[in-house]
Amino acid sequence: MRCCKLSLEPGELENLKSRIGRMPTRTEMHIVAAEWSEHCSYKSSKMHLKKLPMKGPLVISEKGYDSGVLDAGNGYVITAHIESHNHPSAVEPYGGAATGVGGVIRDILSAGTRPIAILDGLRFGDISTDMHSRWLFKSAVSGIADYGNCLGIPTVGGEVEFDECYQNYALVDVAAVGFGKRADLVRNHAQKGDLVVLLGGMTGRDGIGGSQFASDSLESENRSAVQIPDPFIEKLIIEAVIEARRQNLIHAMKDLGGGGLSCAISETADALEIGMDVDVKMVHTREQDMNPEEIMTSESQERMLIITGQPELELLQNICKKFRISCSVIGHVTADRQMRIRRGQEILADIPAGVVANASLLDLPSKRPQYLDEMDKRVPEQINNYTEILERLLTSPNIASRAWVYNQYDHEVGIRTVVRPGLDASVLRLDNGRYLALTIDANPKHCHVNPRQGAAGCFEEACRNIVCVGARPAGMLDHLQFGSPENPEIFWTFLESLEGLAEYAKILEIPCIGGKVSLYNETPAGPIKPTPMIAILGLADKLFVAQKTSEGDSLIVLGDTKNEMGGSEYYEYIHKITGGTCPAVDSATSKKNMNAVLDIIDGGLVKSVHDCSKGGLAVAISELCMTSGIGCSTNLDDTPGDAPLDAMLFSESHSRYLLVVEPKNKDAIISLLKERRVFFGDAGRFGGKKMRIECKGSMIDLSVDKAQKGWSSSLGRLVHG
Repeated sequence: MRCCKLSLEPGELENLKSRIGRMPTRTEMHIVAAEWSEHCSYKSSKMHLKKLPMKGPLVISEKGYDSGVLDAGNGYVITAHIESHNHPSAVEPYGGAATGVGGVIRDILSAGTRPIAILDGLRFGDISTDMHSRWLFKSAVSGIADYGNCLGIPTVGGEVEFDECYQNYALVDVAAVGFGKRADLVRNHAQKGDLVVLLGGMTGRDGIGGSQFASDSLESENRSAVQIPDPFIEKLIIEAVIEARRQNLIHAMKDLGGGGLSCAISETADALEIGMDVDVKMVHTREQDMNPEEIMTSESQERMLIITGQPELELLQNICKKFRISCSVIGHVTADRQMRIRRGQEILADIPAGVVANASLLDLPSKRPQYLDEMDKRVPEQINNYTEILERLLTSPNIASRAWVYNQYDHEVGIRTVVRPGLDASVLRLDNGRYLALTIDANPKHCHVNPRQGAAGCFEEACRNIVCVGARPAGMLDHLQFGSPENPEIFWTFLESLEGLAEYAKILEIPCIGGKVSLYNETPAGPIKPTPMIAILGLADKLFVAQKTSEGDSLIVLGDTKNEMGGSEYYEYIHKITGGTCPAVDSATSKKNMNAVLDIIDGGLVKSVHDCSKGGLAVAISELCMTSGIGCSTNLDDTPGDAPLDAMLFSESHSRYLLVVEPKNKDAIISLLKERRVFFGDAGRFGGKKMRIECKGSMIDLSVDKAQKGWSSSLGRLVHG
């Protein structure tokens, strides 16, 4: 008899026996092992996540949703969720990344909304030296592109970073966004006698034990735990579910993701305070000899669990026939809150759904890591040729243009995309006349040096990206990715990162509308750096599209540059220094600068806005020049900051923006900034064919064409060796 791995710890087995008053059956142990895995239960992190603010004037809370919901105005809602497929993508990157897209899309669908956009956040090893990391990178990008393109859902944004801590590993985060009418949201409810329906793909042996596989360090390539993607079935499921929702045939709905049927049944029953009686013989399977434990813990993709009434069943079955997808009645709703699994008349499991869905939470110890005291304390000597340094940074893996990635995605299908990938954030047109801005960010280098400030800085950077396209941040998704929580030093970095996010979210009043925690991200070589990934959704009432920079336009730098070089690309890529002072977020300054920029945009006073982040002012100015094909003559001595020369050029201090301004609007902007008491500086003008950046007597003098050629082609050259 084949079976999945049983990962209940001895203490957990004793806890389970105590809670149900007897020895659990074999099937019960496998069901609970799936749900009590770290991947599904969040048993190490759940008690701490309440620190994040999760309520706000736009937040719509309903029981049982797999995605967050925001009020978009005029009777419409936005749904959003983020997921990862790290372990599977490290083993089989094409399928792992593709199924990551499919899973998060179904989370959006489960609320009854149509998915309208995808964003991805990717992390790999050093592709400049490691061929395996190149293969992982290329294959994961292909998996995301192929799955999203087949669905007809645009991948509108994302980001990529390379670091040796991800060697022989991969982080593949996918965020998805949906849109629909508030009145059409699925109001999850059920009553005794309702039917439990499994809709979609066949249940097979792919992905068995996937949640347990993702809840331990990656020691081997367990390919049986990797699911098989089928975007064509997913597309049919989307259309079938949307039609069933229009006809009010769905009482409740949940995606089958981690833990398969075990988690979908237990979590739905627990959330709705009902019981379910399910017969595994009624589950449509790909292989005839699957045993009950395999059926219950399989994570085969493209499946939805739906609760419907007896009067609606025939109409639901007809819709499934129309779209040629399988639809099986596998059980019914009971009133006893029990999760009852049978094979025909044989009872295999009869256990309270609340016990299965709620693992005992862990209060793990934490300890400040020793590595923080052992970091490199060197300060590099100033360099004579900063032009050469800027050239190297512009062609470095973490700063070079990402066009090689996003050109593989169809980012305009669905005709909503009005600001495409390649700028600070993407923008979609909504049916209610408003605009939705989207971005995703992470900075593990900063988080490694200072987890609290690094996480807050990542959050702040994502907000800056939204502001640069004229939108106001409305909600946040977080994905917190760390090594083993059983290591007190790693768990300390998790807690510190969470504190940084919570503090910034509360002060800026940006609610967390959903998220995920992914732990045990490590290989025999060691754990990853702390990698909180932040996605921000912003709303705007009018469209702001950046204009091309022209001859004679002025450059105004808003915000203070500080001597904060820890975790910077200048320190780590150029000087191989891991250490120094991490950029810190001043929430009051962040809020003040953000509001000033939004008012400048609303007043129609600025041609374009760009945030200053990775690579510092020198890189940010270069990006403005390269994207418009025009040079500049700038002097950073006239910008806020009293930092050393290299810091003025390459510090990654937060809350800074670059404003491209026509001469006629310059005085009005300066007047507004002075009134708001915002630090700013007149940095110079655009024009010519060279980028001239002067600071403290040194000069960067670089041809725009030369810089643009290296910046735009570098990533593609690295990928292809």
